[in-house]
Amino acid sequence: MLTSLSIKNYALIQSVQLQFDKGFTVITGETGAGKSILLGALGLITGKRADMSSAGDASQKCVVEGVFAISDYHLKTFFKANDLDYDASTIIRREILPSGKSRAFINDTPVTLSQLSTLGARLVDIHSQNKTLQVVENDFQFEMIDTFSNSVALLKKYRTAYTQWKTSKTALVELLEKKKQAQLEYDYQSFLFTELDEASLKVGEYAEIEEELNTLSNADEIMQQLATAVQNISLDETGAIDQLAAARAALARLNSYGTQYTELYERLNSTLLELEDIGEVLSQVSDNVDADPLTLERLNTRMQLLHSLIKKHQVGSVEELIEIRDRLDNDLQDIAGVDDKIEALEAQIQLEKESAFALASQLHKDRAAAIPHLTSLVEKLLVELGMPNAQFAVQLDSQDILTATGTDNLEFLFSANKGSDLKPLGKGASGGELSRVMLALKSVLSKHKQLPTLIFDEIDTGVSGDIAVKMGAILKKMGRTMQLVSITHLPQIAGQGASHFKVYKKDTDERTQTYIERLNEDERIVEIAAMLGGGQHSDAAIAHAKNLLN
Repeated sequence: MLTSLSIKNYALIQSVQLQFDKGFTVITGETGAGKSILLGALGLITGKRADMSSAGDASQKCVVEGVFAISDYHLKTFFKANDLDYDASTIIRREILPSGKSRAFINDTPVTLSQLSTLGARLVDIHSQNKTLQVVENDFQFEMIDTFSNSVALLKKYRTAYTQWKTSKTALVELLEKKKQAQLEYDYQSFLFTELDEASLKVGEYAEIEEELNTLSNADEIMQQLATAVQNISLDETGAIDQLAAARAALARLNSYGTQYTELYERLNSTLLELEDIGEVLSQVSDNVDADPLTLERLNTRMQLLHSLIKKHQVGSVEELIEIRDRLDNDLQDIAGVDDKIEALEAQIQLEKESAFALASQLHKDRAAAIPHLTSLVEKLLVELGMPNAQFAVQLDSQDILTATGTDNLEFLFSANKGSDLKPLGKGASGGELSRVMLALKSVLSKHKQLPTLIFDEIDTGVSGDIAVKMGAILKKMGRTMQLVSITHLPQIAGQGASHFKVYKKDTDERTQTYIERLNEDERIVEIAAMLGGGQHSDAAIAHAKNLLN
């Protein structure tokens, strides 16, 4: 509920601080005094758009700040989702700077207008005469019947099933399209895969072939140089091995003369052994060098194939060709298994559809069962509101189509006069009648749901006398379970309020300003007497005002 409202430099209001109570609050004032300014200020902190004309003094900042007690509104999820600090006493502030820029804050954290509007809709519901048209909207009518029939939890469960069914249907459409596209590409993809698969690609193969080709292309040079190396190492008497062997023998004869000769002997022996091993390897390598033209042709053919595939697929290596081959293989397997996936998804969709229809059927039964009681309550309230011949009905028809609200078509029907046919509410009621129907429905709704702060802007238009008293009594009764504010011009309704604010204008030397003051008991008597007597405070008007207050 709204606990306080601060307005600075907004339209004709220079500065106002208001404290609000629970229950039913009335706001009165002469026509043009500025009651609509108050609604405009509330609109700013609930997400309505603003412009520079909102500021009274264009050179100064306009600030509207509201404090709301929100512990009963189950809003922690909203605050968490929007990364906002949750506080049971939440402060909403809107600023309009001299530059024309608008800023919004929730608990001192900057927020977007969309975030503010979403929260504002949960906290304040302003009903002007235009807003009364909401009663003819299908969403409101479904909300009304589902709340009254205690079907909100069931509706939530149904919508989960409905959303899952819709999601699966979308997935099926996408899968069928994928199959269609895949079939068009299947032959070509299959050809590409077969070509790569038959190539028997191996990681590192390209470098290996390059090395082999380099060897075969220079076989004569390699064999010649290897032979020279072998000859220099292994040739009898003049080869390096024989020369080192002679040196080793000489050192062997010095072993007994000191350790340094022994160490030199061992080092030379190791070198000789290594050289002998190198000689053997050189001989083996020389024997393995093959200048066979058939081998060279085979390797060249293989290299040309790899070059061709790399160029065709616009990659840089055999390894990337292997990745493409594997991906094509997976895609072809997916295409091969798509029919099984489609069949499984169709079976799942059928089950989800049956589940949604079952929940929708229960929704229909609960709604239908609640309609007689709802229509009875609304018609009784309409009688109290001066419409003794009013007829109110709810038309509920089930269809074989799933929608976000079930399988039902819902329409509120109304007739204000005896003997007249019931018509859809939007076509069968005047503006004043719609206001009373809205009040009746909201009165019923307030007993079944925690409503936001409800503000009625002259819902009493076209009402007077005893009917106004009854309307005031209904509003007062609604105020027992919620915070309700009514901007009224009727003393009969003003007298029913638990608290009373007066809006008035006062001229100064520089400008006209709007003021809003909370009235005490004596001030209320004077105000209501003025409303009764057209501004005159006669003894009869005073007595009547006291009577209305009591």
